[in-house]
Amino acid sequence: MRMNEVSFTDAMPVDGYGPGFFRVGGQVVEGAVLLSDTGIAPWGGYADAESLMALVGDVDVLFIGTGADVAHIPAYLRSRLEEAGLGVESMTSPAACRTYNVLLSEGRRIAAALLPV
Repeated sequence: MRMNEVSFTDAMPVDGYGPGFFRVGGQVVEGAVLLSDTGIAPWGGYADAESLMALVGDVDVLFIGTGADVAHIPAYLRSRLEEAGLGVESMTSPAACRTYNVLLSEGRRIAAALLPV
């Protein structure tokens, strides 16, 4: 088996998560979080659409982590983001963390909005 070292350039991967927190780039962040190539920011959940809209043009796909369980994001939020040209994929937060890390290592233009587990 060939092993390759993963490089994340300037962006920070999700190192771990637990009840109510995420560890990103070695830093523990409490509560919901928004990750992109510009850094880590608190996220106000589904009601905080403006933080997500600020990603339009800089990001091709936004992963929305819905917490420990799979859930649909509000239809108005999905519609608004997709109409602005942002691809949206919702999944559990653990799955969103893993997917974010893989695509981040490939240099993709992605972001993740994560609700805690």
